[in-house]
Amino acid sequence: MASKPTTDELIRIKQLSKNYRMGGETLKALDDVTLTVRQGDFLAIIGPSGSGKSTLMNVIGCLDTPSSGEYWLDGEEISKLRDNKLAEIRNRKIGFIFQGFNLLSKLTAIENVELPLIYRGVPSKLRKQQAIEALRKVGLEDRIHHRPVELSGGQQQRVAIARALAGNPPILLADEPTGALDTKTGKEVMGFIKELNALGHTIVLITHDLAVSEQAKRVVRIKDGRLDEEEGRAG
Repeated sequence: MASKPTTDELIRIKQLSKNYRMGGETLKALDDVTLTVRQGDFLAIIGPSGSGKSTLMNVIGCLDTPSSGEYWLDGEEISKLRDNKLAEIRNRKIGFIFQGFNLLSKLTAIENVELPLIYRGVPSKLRKQQAIEALRKVGLEDRIHHRPVELSGGQQQRVAIARALAGNPPILLADEPTGALDTKTGKEVMGFIKELNALGHTIVLITHDLAVSEQAKRVVRIKDGRLDEEEGRAG
């Protein structure tokens, strides 16, 4: 019988596996994974290509479902939910930060940040207030009417972070957030993500970059679909 996570456990994954059928064979992308993420954590999941980190990100982000095991997100067991319910939870509870920014070129910064709030059915006036507040948090309140082409790479990523922050979801899920940036800008963005964590935001970061993972409070390595957590990380 599954036991409900404690109130500070935003993510609880227990004995979770994900299998794919390929050419008549079964590929085990995730193998008996167990992981807990608590309120205020900053967790980096690091691994090379093919290690299973993208599959784990998709499961954590409610973009895919496990073959077996449990996944609880913010007190709800979502391991066996249907796609429409997963989409609803994904939109309410996870703010995504993508490597490629995923901004719509014809929309201004504030319009890009408003998008997930539109999908949540947030009324127009409140939506604008929340979008402006999110852009203020990332230091772009003076760029709210600029389109992506009028912004630097670092500013575009900060708009993407503001979009993830809008509506204050419990989890920020960052997929290689510095992968499309030069080294200097990447360091600036990571510094900003650390500041968000210091403000209380819970962050799960997926990366192949050791220097990026070392910015986190906790590091979990993934290899061949299995996790190994490093000990003695700084708080």
